Amino acid sequence: MSLQDALIARIRSAGPMTVADYMAECLWHPTSGYYSTRDPLGAGGDFTTAPEISQMFGELVGLAMAQAWLDQGAPAPFTLAELGPGRGTLMADVLRATQRVPGFHAAARVVLVEASEPLRAEQAACVTDVAPNWADRTEDLPQAPLFLVANEFFDALPIRQFLRDGDGWRERLIAANEDGLHFALGPASPQPALQHRLADTRDGDLVELCEAAHPAFDAVVSRIAAHGGAALVIDYGGWHSLGDTLQALKAHAPCPPLEDPGQADLTAHVDFEPLAQMAQAAGCAVAPLTPQGVFLERLGITARAQTLARNLAGPALDDHIAAHRRLTHPQEMGNLFKVLGLVADGAAPIAGTSS
Repeated sequence: MSLQDALIARIRSAGPMTVADYMAECLWHPTSGYYSTRDPLGAGGDFTTAPEISQMFGELVGLAMAQAWLDQGAPAPFTLAELGPGRGTLMADVLRATQRVPGFHAAARVVLVEASEPLRAEQAACVTDVAPNWADRTEDLPQAPLFLVANEFFDALPIRQFLRDGDGWRERLIAANEDGLHFALGPASPQPALQHRLADTRDGDLVELCEAAHPAFDAVVSRIAAHGGAALVIDYGGWHSLGDTLQALKAHAPCPPLEDPGQADLTAHVDFEPLAQMAQAAGCAVAPLTPQGVFLERLGITARAQTLARNLAGPALDDHIAAHRRLTHPQEMGNLFKVLGLVADGAAPIAGTSS
């Protein structure tokens, strides 16, 4: 039975499902889920992340985290963690770039938060400078100083969608008929979590909630607040969710989100506002949300690109120039992706997150 057939049978038995439940099934079903059954990255996959585009991304992120570690007195031991580390490319670049930072590797306990067994195998082959450990959830991270990177992690967490209807909200659901899966709306009802959005929305406006982000991020900020550390959340999105951002990607091209469940990546834009509010409530200091291009330029990506270019020619040089542009240009990833930096209260901001 295909995943689509299984979902239709479930809907016919139990009624329409939320967008969050649909995303969770499509991405993490144990035998048919997108992440459970494949390596989705690279030219042979469905999408490419910044670390796969150029080594410069991971190098600069790594040096920024090492500087944050030094700024906080070089605590030892400490947890160096990544959420959703893909093939392990980012962490491998972080470790390579920081190998000459005195004491950094000796004090680091590398933890990769990854639930996908195929990707864990890729990570084990890639991250070799410091032997990593794995965790299924952020709640499993050690109670210790935490220096963490989350690149394109929160965009894959399931969301719920609500349309404003008077002073209430109608949840967008997934239903089924003879033609297959389709979107539907539940009855109007109050939503306490969206009460504050009545002031800045109108009838018919769609607002998204990512409830799954709360426990995941709370585990991060609570450790940083209690033990020290820093975190960089890098993802596409913005501030203050408004509008439908659910999207599917297959073979590097958009496709309908309800088409062929389990065979395409499903994501939604990250609303950084509730993440920042959670961090502040926990007692962390949060830097202003920064476009990725600005963040990387502050860290010196252009100078690094020029250094690497001296040893390149022909197609390799062309690819290198294109990678720099893709990471930083406002019309590519430079403005679409944002960086949220946070540190323990009283610590210096992470390099690149403030001017």
